[in-house]
Amino acid sequence: MLRHRAQLDWWIARQREGARRGLYAVDSRKRVIAHLAILDGWTPAQIAGACDGDRFRPKPLDEQERGIATALAGRSIDHPSQPHWVRCNFPEWLAPALSARFGDRLAEEMAALSAPAPLDLRVNMLKGTREEARQVLHRDGLEATPTALSPWGLRIEGRPSLPQHDAYTGGLVEVQDEGSQLSALLVAAQPGMRVCDFCAGAGGKTLALAAMMGNKGHIVACDTSSRRLEGATTRLRRAGAFNVERRAMSGERDPWVKRHAQSFDRVLVDAPCTGSGTWRRNPDAKWSLRPTDIDELTALQRRILDSAARLVKPGGRLVYATCSLLAVENEEQAAAFVAAHPEFKVKPIDAAWAEVHAGPCPDPGPYLHLSPARHGTDGFFIAVFEYSPLNTGATAEL
Repeated sequence: MLRHRAQLDWWIARQREGARRGLYAVDSRKRVIAHLAILDGWTPAQIAGACDGDRFRPKPLDEQERGIATALAGRSIDHPSQPHWVRCNFPEWLAPALSARFGDRLAEEMAALSAPAPLDLRVNMLKGTREEARQVLHRDGLEATPTALSPWGLRIEGRPSLPQHDAYTGGLVEVQDEGSQLSALLVAAQPGMRVCDFCAGAGGKTLALAAMMGNKGHIVACDTSSRRLEGATTRLRRAGAFNVERRAMSGERDPWVKRHAQSFDRVLVDAPCTGSGTWRRNPDAKWSLRPTDIDELTALQRRILDSAARLVKPGGRLVYATCSLLAVENEEQAAAFVAAHPEFKVKPIDAAWAEVHAGPCPDPGPYLHLSPARHGTDGFFIAVFEYSPLNTGATAEL
């Protein structure tokens, strides 16, 4: 229902005899009735029969709801009169931003974002190879195929219960979208480095970084939520990652940052964002998003980048990633950061890609844009910045 909400609302609103008198206010119950009638092919009698007021079933249909079930029975979800944003099932106010991002590919990309996502796994190289993981999964009755872009990825169709399988309980695989895997890969962390995962959350990318480094070196996983960091403890133990320090912070300007200025080879900022790239996993998120949320998030992203930049040592790198499709959170944010910090230079993504992957770069250019229709991943944006104060004469503000 959430994946087709705009179209369902449009069909409900077309029942105008009552709508003109304000009788057809759209609500979730009407959307379910419309979904059953249009997408599931239920007859009005079947819908009414399922809504009989029994203890574990919905209350009976009222007159308006019976009218909706009757009027929409046998309809196709598409109609030539639907506006573009309705056919693509996203909020109307986002149309300018999404049209600017995708142009004539908008319908294709929105269709991919409305489809359920596959289950992606990241193979933990501390425990075994991708082929070994495939064999373990196969013995458990799960057929996995290598992902097209991530050298660590496996894809499984369906929704198996992973905690019942040895590959998961033994730490050989973790659930992680292929796009998220690539954001960790492009950090280019190497054994012996000092790496900061500045917005670590529950530690998915931290685990990938630990595997890249072969447990050699030091990773600091930071987050403002101690609860999220505590949740990473079990995952770290299961993965066999023991070079990780967890650091709860009071905010992006925590005094710890100043004390450790210019001491990290790599800093990853997987910034809080709208999550618009994950709508195929979280279809409710597009309908709860508000313009004020974007204003608040972009301001927070700027503050986080400004603070995290202080941690990067000369010659080191800052990697900025979002699971957003919106330019204001992505390339506009990257451009504003470079303008405010001339000591940082953009490392073209194809050059960064060549350091960590033998295959062709999926999106050559200054930044990496990933999308469901083009790449089969969640929507992601990744920018790599190099800190070169000697080249500019600039000094980072500590």
